[in-house]
Amino acid sequence: MKVRIFDTTLRDGEQTPGVALTPEQKLAIAQRLDALGVDAIEAGFPIISEGEMKAIKSITSANLKAEICGLARTEKKDIDAAISAGLNYIHTFIATSDIHLKYKLKLSREQALAKAVEAVQYAKSCGLKVEFSAEDATRTDREFLKKVFKTVAEAGADRIDIPDTVGYSTPQYIAAITKDTVEATHLPVSVHCHNDFGLAVANAISSIQAGAQCAHVTINGIGERAGNASLEEFVMSLQCLQFDKKYETNINTQLLYETSRYISKIVGVQVQPNKAIVGENAFGHESGIHTHGVLSNPLTYEPISPELVGRTRWFQVGKHAGAHGISAMLEEYGIQPSKEQTHEILERVKKLGDQGKHVTDVELLAITGEIMQQQGLKRLVHLTGFSVSTGIGNMPYAFVKLNVEGKDFISTDYGVGPVDASINAIQKITGEIAKVRIKDYRLDSISGGSEALCEVTIKVEDVYGNQASAKSIGEDIVITSVQAMIDGINRIMLKKILKQKNLGP
Repeated sequence: MKVRIFDTTLRDGEQTPGVALTPEQKLAIAQRLDALGVDAIEAGFPIISEGEMKAIKSITSANLKAEICGLARTEKKDIDAAISAGLNYIHTFIATSDIHLKYKLKLSREQALAKAVEAVQYAKSCGLKVEFSAEDATRTDREFLKKVFKTVAEAGADRIDIPDTVGYSTPQYIAAITKDTVEATHLPVSVHCHNDFGLAVANAISSIQAGAQCAHVTINGIGERAGNASLEEFVMSLQCLQFDKKYETNINTQLLYETSRYISKIVGVQVQPNKAIVGENAFGHESGIHTHGVLSNPLTYEPISPELVGRTRWFQVGKHAGAHGISAMLEEYGIQPSKEQTHEILERVKKLGDQGKHVTDVELLAITGEIMQQQGLKRLVHLTGFSVSTGIGNMPYAFVKLNVEGKDFISTDYGVGPVDASINAIQKITGEIAKVRIKDYRLDSISGGSEALCEVTIKVEDVYGNQASAKSIGEDIVITSVQAMIDGINRIMLKKILKQKNLGP
């Protein structure tokens, strides 16, 4: 069975507190979603602002393969705004739960139903495709909900959507009302689940099993409060888990991680490391038992291949690591210590872990070089000079001096901020000398107050597609970012050079 993916990242996702997108950003995201393979894109809410209208017009004019939809209340002015935005498909809604009717809309059930019918009929008279939602459906009286859906279907609605507006449903209950809706309307049914109790994806899957054909989802599960059903979790669950029937989507799953990272960066909402499918730790292993198992057969501790979603697995050294994991990590650099040397390296790593220290690849190589008495295992890039200037009215400017394999290089550059200027200056050198560029940058605050610590994570990539990550913690954002960048460059250069040298025991 083919399941329709209705992406609402640009509408419900943008309602995430603190998120606001420009028309240009919305168009860029829509193009990414279209490349990903979503069937429908809810481009926004045309009535709310001039910028929203401009964004939706640009998306409807972009010749995307996906259907483009816009949100509208059951008001003629909302529907007219959708038409003005170039839309021929609307998602119109009105609340039907007693709590919404009494306290928000101050309408009776009969009045709300009349508005729903009037809106559907008006939209159909304008030649629009109409998807109707009964807002807060899962807290609506069940018999009244069936009546609403049956009546709007008779009024001409093309699709019916069941919103679990405050994430209040259980998989069992949403399955029951999905069956009600299919029987009452004989129309294609969608489900729109929120994650207030962490059940959004489970509820969406349950609704599909009960007869729904479509799910409203967002990239990374962003959205109001606790967010929406996560597109990547929903799609991969349908594709990989065991069900009574086979489910398929049009999603190019190999683009999931790339799309996740892109949208996370644009909207400024970070993906938690332990998030399923796209979290940084989803395919990371430190435990010696797990690492040994994965090296023997990845399926022992990975339910799916990371490549399926555009990922690669990685190993972390630490106090939980084992000899197999250490050996595998060093093998990536072409280094093969003896069994005795491996155990000595492992003991050093565990001691650092017991002290609460995070062991990077560069530090692992330094330990290895000391134990194996290999002079080649050392930093190749050193920061020997650095300054940055910024201020009101002046574009931030950075000066950087690097020593790369014994040779000095100097660079200066500008940026939108001091961090951007510093990284631009570094990349001027490494882009030419080491063919390394920054692929991703993430800043986290890990403590509060005037002396707050920040954590910077950088991912770099060379021209051959090899990637390496580095993390640095400090009080100064600019210096911490520069240190992370230099560590990342060292990691990827060491990996390339040591593979070529193939240093042995």
